[in-house]
Amino acid sequence: MREKIIVALDVDTEQEAFALVAILGDYVGAFKVGLQLYSNVGSGMVKKLVDTGAKVFLDLKFHDIPNTTARAAEAVVGLGAFMFNVHAAGGKKMMADTAVAAKKRAEELGIATPLLLGVTVLTSMSAEELRGELGVSRSLEEQVGSLARLCLDAGLDGVVASAREIPWIRATCGNNFLIVTPGIRPAWAAGNDQSRIATPKEALQLGADYLVVGRPLTASAHPKEAAKRLLSELEG
Repeated sequence: MREKIIVALDVDTEQEAFALVAILGDYVGAFKVGLQLYSNVGSGMVKKLVDTGAKVFLDLKFHDIPNTTARAAEAVVGLGAFMFNVHAAGGKKMMADTAVAAKKRAEELGIATPLLLGVTVLTSMSAEELRGELGVSRSLEEQVGSLARLCLDAGLDGVVASAREIPWIRATCGNNFLIVTPGIRPAWAAGNDQSRIATPKEALQLGADYLVVGRPLTASAHPKEAAKRLLSELEG
């Protein structure tokens, strides 16, 4: 069960990140490097983590014109992350070109191609915001399902989406399409700024492949005990 847990290293320094890896490494399957840590420390952080034996999900959510995201993919493939992502809202060509570029670069380096995911609708966003601020007329579930299908058609391996939308994604993309779910909050944790949240057990029961957990573990006064409690909740 621990292999399904990805811890978000949303901290500012290399020292903080490695301290969390040392504490949580035996209880989780991978670690997520996002914009906060990447911007503060740089790309070398990914390679350093990989060199320790840690699996890394590089969460930079590329969203630009197709050529730019393809070149960015080429740049990060060699860092050794097992998974990275783009925004599905960038469109099919952007995603397809990025997938092709990542595969080609991995083949040149003689390494496995990282899994490529499309971010559907951020878990901090509500249906009201999607409709009122972004002008999306479809329901949130329909929008996520449509973007997931676009990711599949573009050759991506899966999506990042709230656990609440998993049934729509599975109905559209099948059971072999990866679903990574952020917004995971154990029953004993605060929701913080996430809107569409689920407990770890709910997410797994709905069919999530990976669970991204951040502050319930990393902001805990006792991260190791929080991780043990999370595993107990999942296995129970």
